[in-house]
Amino acid sequence: MPKDPNVLFSYINMKLRDTYPSLDELCASEGCKREDIEKILHSAGFFYDESSNRFAAKQS
Repeated sequence: MPKDPNVLFSYINMKLRDTYPSLDELCASEGCKREDIEKILHSAGFFYDESSNRFAAKQS
């Protein structure tokens, strides 16, 4: 998994778009913790939108 939040954002969204129907399935398959991904991306201003199955920038 990429460590840089912006690279991680792109990587995770690509995987969610192309391969996985949910963040939980991505984490199970890739062997990572959902909480860790959300913490990193949240600190960079992104949140997970389950309805669209992607991370997006927080709206001000």
